[in-house]
Amino acid sequence: MIPSVNDMGDKTLGLLMYLYGPGDAEEHIDPHLVAAWDSLAPDPGRDPDATEADLQFLLDQPVTALPEDERPALHVWHLSVRAAPEDPILTDEQWGDIARRMVSATGIAPDGDDAACRWAAVRHADDHIHIIATVVRHDGRQARIHRDGARAQAEARQIEIDYGLRRVNVGDGTAAKRPSSAERHKANRQGKERTPREELRETVRRAAAGVANEKEFFDRLTAAGLLVHQRVAPSGDLLGYKVALSDDRNEDQEPIYYSGSTLAPDLSLPRIRERWAGNAAEPDQDTTTDRSSGSDRVRPSDARRQATAASWQAVLIIDQGEDGQVSALIAAGGEVLDALAKTSAAHTRRELRDAAFVFERATRSHVRAEREHARGLRNAARKLVQGGPALGRVEDGATTAMLIDMVFFLVTAAAHWHAMKGHAQQAAAARQAAEHLRDAYQAAAPMYLGVMRDRGRRMSLPLRRKQTGYLRQAVPELAEQVLAEPGWYALASTLADVERAGHDPAALLAEAAARRELGTAESISDVLVWRLRRMADLPADASTLPEHNTTAPTTTRPAAKRPARRKERPTNYR
Repeated sequence: MIPSVNDMGDKTLGLLMYLYGPGDAEEHIDPHLVAAWDSLAPDPGRDPDATEADLQFLLDQPVTALPEDERPALHVWHLSVRAAPEDPILTDEQWGDIARRMVSATGIAPDGDDAACRWAAVRHADDHIHIIATVVRHDGRQARIHRDGARAQAEARQIEIDYGLRRVNVGDGTAAKRPSSAERHKANRQGKERTPREELRETVRRAAAGVANEKEFFDRLTAAGLLVHQRVAPSGDLLGYKVALSDDRNEDQEPIYYSGSTLAPDLSLPRIRERWAGNAAEPDQDTTTDRSSGSDRVRPSDARRQATAASWQAVLIIDQGEDGQVSALIAAGGEVLDALAKTSAAHTRRELRDAAFVFERATRSHVRAEREHARGLRNAARKLVQGGPALGRVEDGATTAMLIDMVFFLVTAAAHWHAMKGHAQQAAAARQAAEHLRDAYQAAAPMYLGVMRDRGRRMSLPLRRKQTGYLRQAVPELAEQVLAEPGWYALASTLADVERAGHDPAALLAEAAARRELGTAESISDVLVWRLRRMADLPADASTLPEHNTTAPTTTRPAAKRPARRKERPTNYR
């Protein structure tokens, strides 16, 4: 059950007209009262002789009883309470009980307080109610509604238990502000998938991924097409910023701006500055250059290899590091995911964008991040942006699959850490992001794994047996499972590539398998393929490599009678 405290207002009648009206999309069905401060309160939805103005007059009486100069500028309080889609449909009596519990918990009308505020609960759909109240009490004082949102959430958790409803994860006050119902209705009218607030939050997060200074940050915001206004002190110091979409305007056709801090707690200018504090970039490094300014110094495939290596190291620290280190790495992992979504090819873009969007919640907690531990990941995010879009072909596409595979494990490690710390919302967000990454991987990887599997199937039987021996030697406990997987042929081909590159296949395979548990992998073979190719610095796109021997090696030696033939051989022949 989700309670949402909306912004305070000054027009009681306007809100009542909306609640009892058809709604912006004719979604309000049978609006009517389910509870109120007085059982005799008029109900414009069921009583043909009652009007919204009648109800407004009674609700506003404690306000209008005050002298005009003592009336609060904003006196209308509004709370919506919504059940989960899978919850049973509650009766009017049950919703009425929930409304009374909410106004009591939030301080609008505490139980037994005869001088409490006036309020009314309107139901116009099966799954939610709206509670409207005026915050002036009968005794002329204003209601004590400090932290009303947190108190409503706490009461909702108890209501879920009492009514057997879906249990919602407990929040910790670090979530971004939810779009208001008005913002959502506006987005629906305009046919937009997300509200301007959500669109701006995503765009600003992408712009902040890996940035090294203020100029680069604001250049990226402008390049993304946002309207940007900077707040500057008389001294010339930059104090903050706000952004707007060019097509999101109010009734006066003025842009609707949002400050960074209202988009998300970690998008205020001071919090973004913390990201590049102590940045590892050298003082003389051109930190403003990225793909948008025409730089081509970083290839997308190289950027993805660097990000894969940095993510690998981050996973190891998340498993065993201190809380401040882990918090910083999870936040920087969000930057890598933002940068990857920004530069992804069309066939993976949607899932990566959705993964980054939901993982944003997992990047914030009350554990203070020690940013200096995240330089590698932040630099990797920066390189991804500098490298620019990957077209999803050859090495760019193959290294994208490699990176998605590694980021999946980073996100899964983050989910485990948050769960151990009791961060329920963050853990849930990380798990949801992991599902999107699974789908992105399935879109990115098959083409390249298919090439490796075909190479493995064409290997000679003796050579394949040799790779089987390496597998049994390195990971005897996993060998039978891996041999039964379709991906075994790709792993066999990769082991042969590893040996050809001069590495010890068994030793490298044992190291790859030991670095992290593989229980969350759908295919152990696939995971080991990408790890080995990264560790051995092999091309991720195996189509560029020569075929392995496809016939059994011969032991026949040249006959001793052919000295002339021997003389023609190169002098360095062995």
